[in-house]
Amino acid sequence: MTRLTTLVDAEAVAKRAALQIARELDSARRARGVAHLALSGGTTPARTYELLAGELTDWEGIEVWFADERCVGPEDEQSNYRLARETLLSAAGIADERVHRMEGELGPETGAERYARALRARVPAQDDAPAHTAGDTGESEAMPALDVIVLGIGPDGHVASLFPGAPTLDADAQALSLGVHDSPKPPPERITLSLGVLRAARSCVLLATSAGKADAVSAMMGEPSRHVPASLLRRGRLSVIVDDAAAPPPPLGMSTG
Repeated sequence: MTRLTTLVDAEAVAKRAALQIARELDSARRARGVAHLALSGGTTPARTYELLAGELTDWEGIEVWFADERCVGPEDEQSNYRLARETLLSAAGIADERVHRMEGELGPETGAERYARALRARVPAQDDAPAHTAGDTGESEAMPALDVIVLGIGPDGHVASLFPGAPTLDADAQALSLGVHDSPKPPPERITLSLGVLRAARSCVLLATSAGKADAVSAMMGEPSRHVPASLLRRGRLSVIVDDAAAPPPPLGMSTG
């Protein structure tokens, strides 16, 4: 079941998220010696990253990945990597070799292929992660399991760069990273983790603030649908942290007090 936490405002959401992410990373690192964190762009995650930089005092053993990226260079104002660098990476002193950015400047297909290879090489699989069939051998190969993926949600219910009804939602089961050519939000070309990788993660922390996200959050909490990609996340491993404005209405018959 999805864990939903409702807080008074965006600052409270960022504080709670930073604390939870820090705890989960520390737990993963103690359990396996390394923890893998994937970041998204957006205003609410940005404040979370600023707080997270100080919440976790020791960043040794933390590997940083990205949920999606626009096909721009790393210094571009639209770059998710640049946002992460300015809010978290520099402040936390995370070494460059432990930051695995999506190379958007290479274009959707080449960038996605390179990212898939990096994920497969460095991120171990979880024992119960969904498996796919590798090549023609018929052998099953488990998906890489990121420890924590930080996600936002669009007003249309998209997560990462997986948009409603998009072909990327029907990608081959072995796909780890996908090129996007027709994003409804500019720029049209992007790179995104696949739905399979999002579902294989040990934890997804989804943040939403403002009334403009309320309908999307409500739809996400409803029945799974390709029209609301966030609803396809693995709910038993999903934490949703929202402010009062973005909170879904209580079930019918329940008093709000």
